[in-house]
Amino acid sequence: MATTEFIRATGRRKTAIARVRLVPKGDGSIEINEQSMEQYFPRDVLRMQILRPLVLTDKVKGVSLYGRVNGGGIAAQAGALAHGISRALIKLDESLRPVLKKEGLLTRDPRMKERKKYGQKGARKRFQFSKR
Repeated sequence: MATTEFIRATGRRKTAIARVRLVPKGDGSIEINEQSMEQYFPRDVLRMQILRPLVLTDKVKGVSLYGRVNGGGIAAQAGALAHGISRALIKLDESLRPVLKKEGLLTRDPRMKERKKYGQKGARKRFQFSKR
């Protein structure tokens, strides 16, 4: 990365954390964990989820993105990246907030895996009950 002017933001989903660097005057390239987005996210659905904030704000070609993701699975990482990109876009231009807010891209998804409880098989599932 040649330029030093960029915007930093963090996005989260489940246990995945994405650190995003957005270059305002970029060439439209997206790099995740030093790989192209197509390499890191082979599924089209996940790539669409990541690009959604950029498509809604018409910034697909105008900015470059560099993301570092860790934790969680591939779907949670995509969600974390979308959250981080949305936050970075707001730092770039505050007028984009209503569009992203309406689509729910600024809200951190609070759903987490429920912990396993003692005396049970899982979070909710119990061992089979025997009367005798």
